[in-house]
Amino acid sequence: MKYSIIGTGSVGITLAGFFAKNSIPVAVANTRGPSAVASSIKGLGDSVRPSTVEEALDADIIFLAVQFLNFKDVGKLRSDWSGKIVVDVTNSAFLPPEVQERELKGRLSSEVNADRVPGAKLVKAYNQLPMQGLTAPVPAGGRRVVFISSDHADASAAVASLTENLGFAPIEVGRIAEGGRLIQARNALVFQNLVKF
Repeated sequence: MKYSIIGTGSVGITLAGFFAKNSIPVAVANTRGPSAVASSIKGLGDSVRPSTVEEALDADIIFLAVQFLNFKDVGKLRSDWSGKIVVDVTNSAFLPPEVQERELKGRLSSEVNADRVPGAKLVKAYNQLPMQGLTAPVPAGGRRVVFISSDHADASAAVASLTENLGFAPIEVGRIAEGGRLIQARNALVFQNLVKF
């Protein structure tokens, strides 16, 4: 199984750090090219390597760690995403209301993003807490919870397995329109407090 992260903002680099900590190979890309990525991931170790966006798109599980409004730009890079699992870590909840109305038209952000990667199995994960929350210390022996939602049970299970290998406690919450609704940014902190692990 090959993994990649597209995006080198705070979310992408934090995710890359989880891979590095657990010695799981991952390719990291951004639109500025491998040399720009190399400076962003410096010091993370040999398991994290810079790549082109084209190479990153060849992975089996692809984390799109970009702003919600840029998700569609990455989606346009392929006309057919069949065979790919795309992990959507975006949030749209804090966009201005008029932008939300224009982009979402009453739908959940991951429902919209699923349409932007036709053929892919989209999984919503790693968005319920700010990245500093995911990296915050936990009591000895504990693991931070990561909620996972997808309309594809096999893709959800694959991301849950990876999430466990990255050192987290995955909790699958079902389909995006159901359990996935709970992990939208405005609801996630409330839901997080309901689950003690």
